[in-house]
Amino acid sequence: MAHIWENNSFYLEQHDSELPWVKLFTKKKYKELSEIPQNLKLEMFEIIEKIEVIIIEVYNPTKVNIASFGNMLPHMHWHIIARFQNDPYFPKTTWEEPIRDFNLELPEFSTFTKRVNEIL
Repeated sequence: MAHIWENNSFYLEQHDSELPWVKLFTKKKYKELSEIPQNLKLEMFEIIEKIEVIIIEVYNPTKVNIASFGNMLPHMHWHIIARFQNDPYFPKTTWEEPIRDFNLELPEFSTFTKRVNEIL
C-alpha cells in the first residue's frame, strides 16, 4: 500500500475500506506502545490528533474511532476511522459484518490527503 504521508519516523496509509480510514505506522517496528521512546510517542499522539482534526474538517463524521490492536500485524500502528450514524457498521465496530449497504456520499479521499500533506 502506498504511503499518503511520511516523515523520518512515521508513515500513513489508506486502509482498504469505503470509509475514510487510515493507519499510522512507526517506521521502526515496535511491538508494543511501551517500547516506543517517549519523544516518538509524543510525536505520534500529536500526529494522531492532527489526523483526527483533519477527518472532522473534511468529513464531519458522527465519531472518529482511534484504535490499536496489532493482533494480525504485530507492528505498532493506529487505525483512525471516520464513523457515521448510517455507515455499514454503525454502531458496531468496523471489524464486524456490515448491517447495511454503503450509502454515504463523502468528499474524495484526495481532499483528505491534500489536507494531511498541508498540515503534517
